[in-house]
Amino acid sequence: MKDSYDFSKGVKNPYSKKLKKQITIRIDSESIDYFKKQAAEVGISYQNLINLYLRDCAENKRKLTFAWE
Repeated sequence: MKDSYDFSKGVKNPYSKKLKKQITIRIDSESIDYFKKQAAEVGISYQNLINLYLRDCAENKRKLTFAWE
């Protein structure tokens, strides 16, 4: 191992904007079960499925419509 390294010609990571950030979110059991079932059908993790769904909503600027009862 060298005593020092020269990073002056380094290149910024082009994927850094796509890195995921870990958060805590409260989701009811029924919603988690729904996404787990859907994820199992397509063969991906439910966390990735939720992420893909939320990304699609954000990219397409979807607005949720609901009424409080």
